[in-house]
Amino acid sequence: MTDEPIRVLLADDQPLLLASFATLIAATAGMCVAGTARTGAEAVTLAREARADVVLMDIRMPELDGLAATRLITADEDLAGVRVLILTTFEIDEYVFAALRSGASGFLGKSAEPEELLHAIRVVHRGDALLTPAATRSLIARYLARPERGQEISAHRLAALTEREREVLGLVGSGLSNSDIAAHLTLSPHTVKTHINRTMGKLGAHDRAQLVVFAYESGLIRPGGA
Repeated sequence: MTDEPIRVLLADDQPLLLASFATLIAATAGMCVAGTARTGAEAVTLAREARADVVLMDIRMPELDGLAATRLITADEDLAGVRVLILTTFEIDEYVFAALRSGASGFLGKSAEPEELLHAIRVVHRGDALLTPAATRSLIARYLARPERGQEISAHRLAALTEREREVLGLVGSGLSNSDIAAHLTLSPHTVKTHINRTMGKLGAHDRAQLVVFAYESGLIRPGGA
């Protein structure tokens, strides 16, 4: 366990909002502001230069939007440990789903309470996905209910998993935590974590959030299901 604070990079093109986030983070024990960015391009550059742990990323920004910036960050092997938390208004569902596909670890509404924001930062920093609420799974299911040409490819990749890995993936997609999965399958949490890590490696998933998307996209979980 380290005493190092969580280094949070803030990316938003609204100065007042950016300042309020910075004030909140700076005043919170165990966190510090790694930098602030007004464009997606600045966010990518600062993620590399400022040793950020978590990027709080707005979607609509000039030069390079938050989705494109997220893709660049999560595709960079040198930034493998950086987690992206997307800020959204929740009204634009396709943006939220695109953010998860881009490698974001979760999303949060701009109307969230300060404690919700701080909790979300801690959740994604420890490698979990901010995806457990039923509303989130419902959102993913709605968009994946649409016919997509890529589903056959995803289903083919699913064949690379063992039966146990597919079972664990389905439970991850249903929003269960590692401890919940361990109890459900009568396994140790360590064994569950091992299965999840192997599954992520086989699927090329950046984190747990992408596993949830893949579980729906491959048809392992059907829209309207659990």
